[in-house]
Amino acid sequence: MPEVFVNYRTGDEESAATMIARELARRFGDQRIFFASNSIEPGQRFPVELIRAVEECEVLLAVIGPRWAEVRGADGRPALEAEQDWTRREIRTVLDRGDLVMPVLVGKATRIDRAALPEDLQELVDCQYRRFDHRNAESDLTTLGDALARLLPDLGAVDREARTVRERAETKARERRTRDAGHTRMRTRDVEQRVRGGIGNLNGDLGTFVNEPQGPVNTGRGHQYNAPHFEGDNTGVQFTAGDNSGTVHQRFERERRRSDDRR
Repeated sequence: MPEVFVNYRTGDEESAATMIARELARRFGDQRIFFASNSIEPGQRFPVELIRAVEECEVLLAVIGPRWAEVRGADGRPALEAEQDWTRREIRTVLDRGDLVMPVLVGKATRIDRAALPEDLQELVDCQYRRFDHRNAESDLTTLGDALARLLPDLGAVDREARTVRERAETKARERRTRDAGHTRMRTRDVEQRVRGGIGNLNGDLGTFVNEPQGPVNTGRGHQYNAPHFEGDNTGVQFTAGDNSGTVHQRFERERRRSDDRR
């Protein structure tokens, strides 16, 4: 059963009525909001579904724009004057039943002109209204939804449940961000400690660099940093920096001299 019936006049403010219905359906669920163009399935009898929905709703929102009382019917007269006008019939049904009718004045519609209303809709002037302006759509839609959540217990329950779900999701998201930030800090500290301890990596391409003079090995492509290094093709040559007297660099020098002597 739809709890909210969105009533509007074709040719007046269909776009505002569409925005209102869409936002309320998003907030409270499609099945709780009746909007003719969305709620009546293909093949269903239009008059039957309209009558059923308007008789079952708890609140009717009468979306009223600047041309609401001026739109004319097929006979050239204002549509509102015809007793069988659907907009008029829907409002009259809920007023007669004594349920809530909430006018929603759109844009330049600043008031409801009593003189323009037929006798069976005169009570509409006395109904407390809400405003909707396209320039303040988000704020006005929130205000309208909040009012309905206060007026209708079922909608209020749906709203509270949805808020609880959102808050839990936001809490989990914050906790996940905190964990991720903690892991990042731990990885950063680990890298810093390894660099201070004498080993690190430059961009993954330049090889491993050794930060202390005792560090003996270049394990990747590129130069050995923080120590003397060989230019050119040093494939297969291990160079040990620091105080490594009598090790690889001296043997390399002896082999170079023997090669020169043979020449």
